[in-house]
Amino acid sequence: MSSEETIKALPKIEQHVHIVGATRPDTLLWLIEHSEKDLPYRVLDDLEGFYRYSDFEHFLNVYSTVNDFIDDECYFERLTYEMLQNQHHCNVKHVECIFSAYDHIRRGLNYDEMLDAINRGIVKGHNEFGITCNIRIDLVRNYGPEVGHKVLDHIESKHENVVAIDTGGSEQGYPPKPYSELYSRAKEMGLHLVAHQGEGAGKDYVWECLRYLKPERLGHGVAIGNDAALLKEILRQGISIECCPMSNLQTGAVKRIEDHPIRGFIEAGVKVSVNTDDPSMFGTDMNNEYMQLHKGLGFTIPELKKIGLDSIETSFITDEEKKRLAKQFESEYDKLV
Repeated sequence: MSSEETIKALPKIEQHVHIVGATRPDTLLWLIEHSEKDLPYRVLDDLEGFYRYSDFEHFLNVYSTVNDFIDDECYFERLTYEMLQNQHHCNVKHVECIFSAYDHIRRGLNYDEMLDAINRGIVKGHNEFGITCNIRIDLVRNYGPEVGHKVLDHIESKHENVVAIDTGGSEQGYPPKPYSELYSRAKEMGLHLVAHQGEGAGKDYVWECLRYLKPERLGHGVAIGNDAALLKEILRQGISIECCPMSNLQTGAVKRIEDHPIRGFIEAGVKVSVNTDDPSMFGTDMNNEYMQLHKGLGFTIPELKKIGLDSIETSFITDEEKKRLAKQFESEYDKLV
């Protein structure tokens, strides 16, 4: 079996994938058609330029445009199911998906109905593929702490399968400290804590995030790579990093895959996961993420195996589920060597 075949067959965990960012290009065309907006996108080739980004803020603008096309709560069932189907094709066993609820609430959609639709997609994916999935809700920094509290109100009233909160969106100009009360409240609600950090801003924001938000996991964390003291503190606090190599390459957070700090994280003892972030928007999937680490950074099959096992350990699932997945992973690994 070739390295590429082995990597495709490796069991995997996805901890950082946005439901909207996983919208298939053909499904996006379907959404555009049903939205009745007059846009020059009719066939897949038309989207080629749409998915090219000059920088991170340009990517966020494209992401917002896709949000505009989701004008019915029921669409989330299809989007979630198709995301899980794609993950299944990469032998992903467990997914922790991200739902930016207020992006759609402010466009007039109903939170309860969207959450129900997402969970219908998750149930369908589990029934057909055996894949498990839970949800974390991105409060999105751009809306500010007051809106964040409104989103927590929604979660308090309806939280089926919601296990965590996050702050994504624009990073520069939105320091973490003002969101500290939100994170304290979320923790009191029994939710796990994640923060997109160190992607669009520097290490000072990461230090502030550790002090005021006290996250269990950090999304991206690229800016951490050049600060040994910060890495040491992250290790001391037991924080893991959700790495998204191809996303960081596409948005310019790193210039080359060889520049990605993931190996430095691991060598410092920090646990990492490997993720797609917005796979359709970045033209990637979990197989490609693993393959690029293998080709560009020399990750061996045993090293990729360890990433998978570490990802189980840092996932927001029960100890019983962790044991089940670890046993399943080891069994599948044994068949590959």
